Amino acid sequence: MKRSLKEYDIAFTGLKLGEHRFDYQLDNKFFSLFDYDEFLGADLHAEVRLVKKERSLEFHFSIKGTVEVPCDITTEPFHLPLASDMELVVKFGDEYDDSRDEILIIPASDHRMNIAQYLYEISVLALPLKRLSEKGRKIGEQEELKSAKSENDHGANQMDPRWNKLKDLLN
Repeated sequence: MKRSLKEYDIAFTGLKLGEHRFDYQLDNKFFSLFDYDEFLGADLHAEVRLVKKERSLEFHFSIKGTVEVPCDITTEPFHLPLASDMELVVKFGDEYDDSRDEILIIPASDHRMNIAQYLYEISVLALPLKRLSEKGRKIGEQEELKSAKSENDHGANQMDPRWNKLKDLLN
């Protein structure tokens, strides 16, 4: 079954005022819609709460789950937990304006909104800069200890000559 972005349309005009909840499962098929292939596997659950008001829509996006990625140190695949939240306020105006991060203005004539791009961005931005498996983290810690010890050993053998002048004052 081929997915399309239309699955992520929320038709808000037919909704009553108040809170509504939408759930989505984000997997590799979802990320392939954006030509994103850094995940070897994805199993994310997205909960979208929409509060419909008279003159605005308030979205709360929450994503939790795991993605399979290669470790930056060992290159072995591992499951990395991800969790992220985002708020978005949608107001109605004359024309589309997304120049502000957490406020979106859409034309008053719009009746639906596609949230796929927001789900994609929240997921990808939740990735840490360093992707380390447990094994990779241990290797990284060992390398840091060796590096720190090496710097200490090197520094102990070469004392700053200015300290010698201070030692002379004590004698």
